[in-house]
Amino acid sequence: MTRDIIDINDFTILVEEAKVNEPTVDSCFFDEPIIAVAFYGSGNVDLTVQYVNKEKGFNHTKGLALSFYADEKVEFIHSVSASKPLECLVIATSAKAIEDLPNQEGELFGEMLNQLVNPIDHYVEGPSFIMTPEMQSIVDSLFNIKYEGKTKMMFFRSQITALLSHFFGQLAILKTDRIKTPEREKLNLAKEILLKHIDNPPSLSEISKQIGLNTFKLKKGFKAFFGVPVFKYLQNERLTLAHKMIRNQKSTVQEAAWHVGYESLSSFSNAFEKKFGYRPSQIK
Repeated sequence: MTRDIIDINDFTILVEEAKVNEPTVDSCFFDEPIIAVAFYGSGNVDLTVQYVNKEKGFNHTKGLALSFYADEKVEFIHSVSASKPLECLVIATSAKAIEDLPNQEGELFGEMLNQLVNPIDHYVEGPSFIMTPEMQSIVDSLFNIKYEGKTKMMFFRSQITALLSHFFGQLAILKTDRIKTPEREKLNLAKEILLKHIDNPPSLSEISKQIGLNTFKLKKGFKAFFGVPVFKYLQNERLTLAHKMIRNQKSTVQEAAWHVGYESLSSFSNAFEKKFGYRPSQIK
């Protein structure tokens, strides 16, 4: 388990990462009341939030963006295992520092996360949603920074700003679209089906039958909720997974392509270059 704390202006950034061989439980508290957004990378680690006599659990955290208010009485518990490693990035500010945030960020928190700025309990959960591919790409890059020293901090600072911008932008879209909770649950289920069968996904009509939405509502709702069409989302996930496999030297380029469902190596390489700007063979 590694836990780094980085201060940027009036934000405190908590970067947590854990890769274990045996099931491990890790918990943390905050020293003062905070307003924060947590972004989860790969791993689907389990999260339990406990406070006083209450408890809230999250079992599918991969790609989750979760906003919340928490004081010193709230405990955040991650259950990590070999199949569920932890990648969590928390952008937090103290409740008293909201008005002093630069670049109108304080106004955005007040307007869009009012229930967190004016909490009524020890823990108040704000809006949460599955990150767009752009947001997921930023989170992934922050857990795999290749730079050092001042250059690393410059890159980190710029990506945190971009991530917050995407968060508030997506939050505004979701508020405008007003996707109802039951439909959101079905769309999340569609996402899970795609990820479970990433190398050989079912057709749209098959997914529609499994989640109980017709194909029109599936396509329209998926794009509104996740920011991209169904199979564009699938392609992004395939290429991101392949990139990680090659980068971590777990697979050759050919093996990674096959693993995520590409039969043609040239098609895989072309799609990879279009997304990342370089060929998979250029990863070091």
